[in-house]
Amino acid sequence: MERDSRGIDMADKLHDLGTAEFEVLKALWEVGPATVRDVLNELHARGRHVAYTTVQTLLTRLELKRYVTSDKSDLAHVFRARVSRDRVTRSRLKNLVSQLYDGAAGPLVLQLVRTERLTPNEIEELQKLIERLDTAD
Repeated sequence: MERDSRGIDMADKLHDLGTAEFEVLKALWEVGPATVRDVLNELHARGRHVAYTTVQTLLTRLELKRYVTSDKSDLAHVFRARVSRDRVTRSRLKNLVSQLYDGAAGPLVLQLVRTERLTPNEIEELQKLIERLDTAD
């Protein structure tokens, strides 16, 4: 369990990402270890037109919040994500389930299945998961 400088469990504070910070973190997950320019190019490819200095500021904020780390040994600093997409997803979903459904995940899953279009592969995966849950009882 990773703790920040104040002793707070990182998993407990993963929901404090702003929207712009989250977009930068997603770009960093896509490109891997990257310079500010690499992240900027990925954001532009995604249709997010932001300035170089904005990306630099957001990466600095993410580093202060301990979501990313940087190697400053070269002229161009290289940033790496310290937290995985899976970890952030789990934390944000847990927070969402807690806020909207008082901690019960079932209603969230039902709402998603009712209102969102699933691909045939996703439906097949969901059916397999349901079958495994049925046989686990």
